[in-house]
Amino acid sequence: MALDLPADWSQCTVPALFAHAVARRGDAVALMYKDYGIWQSVTWREYGERAAAVAAGLFDLGLAAGDRVAILAETRHEWLYADLGTQGAGGVALGLYPTASTEQVGYILNDSAAVIAIVEDDQQLDKLLDLPALPHVRHIVVMDMDGLADLEDARVSSLDALMERGRARLAAEPGLAARLAGIARPGDDAILVYTSGTTGPPKGARLTHRNLAFQLWAWQDVAPTEATDETLAFLPLCHVAERLMTALRPLAYPGVVNFAESPDAVLENLREVQPTVFLAVPRIWEKLYSLATLAQKDATPLQRLVHDWAMRIGTAVAERRLAGRPLPLPLAAARRIAGWVALDNVRRMLGLSRCRLAGSGAAPIAPEVIRWYGALDLSMIELYGQTECGGIATVTRGAAPGSVGRAVRGVELRIADDGEILIASPGVFPGYRNQPGKTAEALADGWLHTGDVGRMDDEGNLSITDRKSDIMITSGGKNITPSEIENKLKFSPYITDAVVIGDARKFLTCLIMIDHDNVAEYVADRRVAYTDYASLTRLPAVRELIDAEVTRVNDGLSAVEGIKKFALIDVLLTAEDEEMTPTLKLRRRFVSQKYADMIEAMYRGD
Repeated sequence: MALDLPADWSQCTVPALFAHAVARRGDAVALMYKDYGIWQSVTWREYGERAAAVAAGLFDLGLAAGDRVAILAETRHEWLYADLGTQGAGGVALGLYPTASTEQVGYILNDSAAVIAIVEDDQQLDKLLDLPALPHVRHIVVMDMDGLADLEDARVSSLDALMERGRARLAAEPGLAARLAGIARPGDDAILVYTSGTTGPPKGARLTHRNLAFQLWAWQDVAPTEATDETLAFLPLCHVAERLMTALRPLAYPGVVNFAESPDAVLENLREVQPTVFLAVPRIWEKLYSLATLAQKDATPLQRLVHDWAMRIGTAVAERRLAGRPLPLPLAAARRIAGWVALDNVRRMLGLSRCRLAGSGAAPIAPEVIRWYGALDLSMIELYGQTECGGIATVTRGAAPGSVGRAVRGVELRIADDGEILIASPGVFPGYRNQPGKTAEALADGWLHTGDVGRMDDEGNLSITDRKSDIMITSGGKNITPSEIENKLKFSPYITDAVVIGDARKFLTCLIMIDHDNVAEYVADRRVAYTDYASLTRLPAVRELIDAEVTRVNDGLSAVEGIKKFALIDVLLTAEDEEMTPTLKLRRRFVSQKYADMIEAMYRGD
């Protein structure tokens, strides 16, 4: 399917692209969501009408060009009406992670000077009402008013009321819609994305309409698109990756966006929808791999034998395809049989039976994970980029696992003398809000300094070594890239995350977070009792299990890279905990500080 963008994308704004899509697609389905257990559809015409009603309602509330509107909600279809409605009124939309604490919400609302906040429900509303002061916020809009019937606060109204207000204003002023649509200019800020970074308070990255239009144009290099494509939206929409995939990509490439019911229902909804395009963070791909791996424990010996044979055939086929070598007829026939007897069932069980484009981004993923999916005939692409470059900078297109591929069209890459990756493109942001010093550091010499360290081969394939700030040097002078070791550990179905320690130390140690469900099943099979998560991490059987997994990883590393000691984090961490980013990455420095005593205990006496 060809790109559906106006000829000169560089002169487009998001409202113009949205209007273009609505006019061309009309009654085609744009969005799907569940209401009381039943999937409901929203056509492009309805989508456009609802966003226009929000835009006019915000305008009626006094929103001026360039004003910020904050959105605090889980990933749901109303998020898009708020997002595109804000931009359609000339405003700047910014998202907050739904797991953000009251203090974090207050920081971002004050730093952004948001004048209107749109929140999901009473729980998110409480975060705002609990703040001692909201000097900039003039009005709060609530998507779901359940439990708020008795609320008496002149600042608070429902999203339905806002949309009715907008419809009334549009009816009273026939030319208002066109006037609002023309407010934004390509160089104006469109969205404000607060980075979830692993250190320090979040920074508000400004992205213009031109930045975002460039990303849509460059998406052509990512993968072919089909009109029948379906995706599943579940990652936070305040993160640039999900914003591009769910709110922006459909403006230029046809297809249907399905919304997961909740973060807890993602795997169930994945099996229901069986999307054709599925992009996720490594944690999700690792979780699906773990589910499939552990499911084999309950299989009969014959079933395990058949599955192992099928995976060997699938791996052989994937390796030949990656090398560009033709498949011998016997191998092709064996692959078809392997699909019938095992591999197709695995894909269906995971919710990937129809998936033709699987992608991973936002953090490094272990090459072993990519190879495992390749054996299922699911060629996974890896996307590299960051908020400050507008989203995507490179994509793997036939590159061997371990590389993040080559630059997409319009993107230039350079490796600085110290190994830092530099990016130049029309997608690069104009700077951080209220932080000219940080902006100057990020945009020095006309290039975006990513903070990532890597290398490029002769064909332009980029490999990420680590974050520049994370590379450690042992007391013996050996440079260590911890992410490579951590990814190998996370390939285990029993390990959710890991943080390697060793900067200025004699040897490497590691803090490990176990996979609760998989480890609990492991000890249940051995009839070992425990009371809670903390007691589970202290079981000798669990210690022996993780020790075997660490030894397996050490066998593939040099002596200096091996993990000599490890400790198990005894708290079940989620995205709501300070130790983790909302994109499910452990904050290395925060974890190292919080568990300093545990780390020192591993080195004590050596």
